[in-house]
Amino acid sequence: MTITRRDWLWGVGSGMALVAVLPIDAAMRGQTSGARSRGVTLGVQSYSFRDRATDAAIAAMQQLGLTSCELWQGHVEPRGTSRDDLRRWRETVPLDEFRALKEKFHRAKVQVAAYNISFRDDYSDAEIARGFEMTRALGADVITASASTGVVTRVASVAAQHKIRVGMHNHSRIDPNEFATPESFVFAMKASPFIAVNLDIGHFTAANFDAVAFLQEHHARIVTLHIKDRKRNDGPNVPFGEGDTPIGAVLRLLRDQAWAIPANIEYEYKGGDTVEEVRRCLEFCRRELES
Repeated sequence: MTITRRDWLWGVGSGMALVAVLPIDAAMRGQTSGARSRGVTLGVQSYSFRDRATDAAIAAMQQLGLTSCELWQGHVEPRGTSRDDLRRWRETVPLDEFRALKEKFHRAKVQVAAYNISFRDDYSDAEIARGFEMTRALGADVITASASTGVVTRVASVAAQHKIRVGMHNHSRIDPNEFATPESFVFAMKASPFIAVNLDIGHFTAANFDAVAFLQEHHARIVTLHIKDRKRNDGPNVPFGEGDTPIGAVLRLLRDQAWAIPANIEYEYKGGDTVEEVRRCLEFCRRELES
């Protein structure tokens, strides 16, 4: 069974372990280094390597020549713990563990450009605050979050204190407490200049919205993109080029407008060897940027 990040988040929230994975200097958006193609930073969401532990995921990035990473919390947090134990871990784990992880990525010449920690309604205020401290310890200045809309106000106040932007991530399921529609993003961004967008163009397309139009209108508030291909009408994840997502148009817009927004590959369709599938995704993106 394929475990999605949504499944993982709900599983952690209910105390069930759903994943078998364990567990640089990041720069401001516009200065992020990575595997660049025609001026566009092609990075990776480490969730793409959810079938392996952190060290193996880093090795895969090196093998593929990827040097910019959005680090998924599933590659950091302990597995097999109850919700209470996970809350306690987040609130008390020494930040030196995150600094050590930053150094591990640094030695591998992979930069943690953002930390993906998904604030939900059941997060304590201390968990939220520690998420920002963890991000700083990793050397990043951006958080991405598959957050509930109900937590935005609490997150916004802490984001302002730390001067860290939080890119809210969307899914395709339309729900008042989930990010999916353009309106849900626009409403959240009104809360604070530090509330931004992590636009998943695959999910956005599956929800029958226009990723190109949204990017054109809101690029100044988009901190990162998730690049995947899906069919419209809440259709499945598919190999790049086989769905309805305007991957090429989005990447060429970044190229032509010189918008320094990292385009992070998120491998989520059913495929073969993970490294080879991410390689295919990367090569597809490079071809589109050359066209």
